[in-house]
Amino acid sequence: MSEPLPRRNFLTRVSLAFASALASPIISFSNSIQSSKSSAKKMNPIIKIRALGFQWETLDPFLFCVHHEDKFPKGNEVMGPVTSLQGRHLGDDFIIKDGFRMYHGKSVPGFPGHPHRGFETITVVRQGIVDHADSMGAAGRYGDGDVQWMTAGKGVQHSEMFPLISTEKENPMELFQIWLNLPKKNKMVEPHFKMLWRDLIPNFIHTDGHNKKTTVEVIAGKIDKTIAPTPPPNSWAADEKNEVAVWNIKMEAGAQWTLPIASEGINRTIYFYEGESLLLNETSIPKYNAVELMPNAEVVLHSGDKETSILLLQGRPIDEPVIQYGPFVMNTKEEINQAFEDYHQTQFGGWPWPKYDQVHERNKSRFAKHADGKIETKES
Repeated sequence: MSEPLPRRNFLTRVSLAFASALASPIISFSNSIQSSKSSAKKMNPIIKIRALGFQWETLDPFLFCVHHEDKFPKGNEVMGPVTSLQGRHLGDDFIIKDGFRMYHGKSVPGFPGHPHRGFETITVVRQGIVDHADSMGAAGRYGDGDVQWMTAGKGVQHSEMFPLISTEKENPMELFQIWLNLPKKNKMVEPHFKMLWRDLIPNFIHTDGHNKKTTVEVIAGKIDKTIAPTPPPNSWAADEKNEVAVWNIKMEAGAQWTLPIASEGINRTIYFYEGESLLLNETSIPKYNAVELMPNAEVVLHSGDKETSILLLQGRPIDEPVIQYGPFVMNTKEEINQAFEDYHQTQFGGWPWPKYDQVHERNKSRFAKHADGKIETKES
């Protein structure tokens, strides 16, 4: 596999993307409900199918998603891997070797302190531990089902390290990091982060006619009466009209579930990342592929002979120009230039920690220390 572009490489990565909402058709009031149901059943829901790489292509309002999956070994005295690190391009190690990557870490895997401006990061940890530290003085340890939602706003530095806490057994890691854009009016808000602890993330459970279960972690959005925790206040997801949804769907072997219909003009993509086979209506979807969907078409998911996992990202497009230069996502080149100038002058508050690859004590439980001094603690 060729080396992917590191998701934090802000010196070389430049992208420009524009998105626009689809115009809504005119439907007579008297027949609207029946017409909607009829159209949904007849409509081919699939717009595009595409294979997944390291970085997953997303649609507005999302910027991109990365699926990290590493079979980290036992930890050493500094919570790095006991395995030799020779032969790795340390500081920029994105090639799987011995089952894992070091990313930008040199002793502990992960992403040492780096800046962001103009968007949000949503870190969904399915397995493993993440240590957070930032330029606001906030910190945390979370994982094994927890989610951190950070609004970078006008600028913040943060680190995301993956400490290998166990010295007795392997330390497998699997997580998604999702970048959600901010509209122009909120790009310069104060930075903020929020913890969505695993015991507070609701599950929607559907049992089909063959007694097979589909369980949906509702990280953002809602399904019927199952409503996700409140997102950060300045997020595009904070307005229900934007229909932002982040759902982690787990289907038992042979299970069937029909996705709830979203409004016309909503961008919707599912990512089939675990399992052997998936039927979408009558179409077979290859393993580790994404499917861009019509939001208001009926979509029946049918898992194959093994448990199937699917990530769903959807939302109303922000429909504004997007200029991205690595860790900064703004609306114009001038704003990008200003972001670099501001960062060089202020370091977005500096770095109040002893080192940029900050990790917490090995025996520390899950916790969150916020910039205002508030502390949340959780049992491991």
